Amino acid sequence: MTAYALLGAIVVVSVWVGFAYNRLVRHAALVREGWSGIDVQLERRHDLVPNLVVVVQSYAKHERELLTDVARTRAGKPTAELEARENALTSQLRGVLALVEAYPALRADTNFLTLQQQLVDIEEQLQMARRYYNGTVRDNNVAVESFPSNLVARAFGFGAQPFFQVESATMRDVPSVTL
Repeated sequence: MTAYALLGAIVVVSVWVGFAYNRLVRHAALVREGWSGIDVQLERRHDLVPNLVVVVQSYAKHERELLTDVARTRAGKPTAELEARENALTSQLRGVLALVEAYPALRADTNFLTLQQQLVDIEEQLQMARRYYNGTVRDNNVAVESFPSNLVARAFGFGAQPFFQVESATMRDVPSVTL
């Protein structure tokens, strides 16, 4: 009878390990899918930048250095440095959008308004993709770090994933109000 009990325990543990492993594989796949969504939106954002730069350049010839920096920052994107590069691009895009205040004709330019609206749309899509990705990372990290699935995660090399935080180029600072 002990042999059957031991065999039953081994089967139960094996089935549980299989379920835990498959759950971890699912979470890892969702994290990759979430990252893919962010990557698509970042690519759209990078495709928009040259058009935005060309339109603004025609109005702001003396700000060429800022616009050149924007174009340079968007080139290349190693995964390890992606978050820092995107935040640098965001800061530069904010600088470009700030230039608009100095050029009233640019603010009314149809091409610029279209590009600015596209940038707002891309930023919204990027925010949604980032929220989805970070949600899948959260679920993955809980599964990887909680007992007893952490035993299976360690045994098969599953690890916690980093959250992705990138600023929005269209985000506005909260105005200070003094009464």
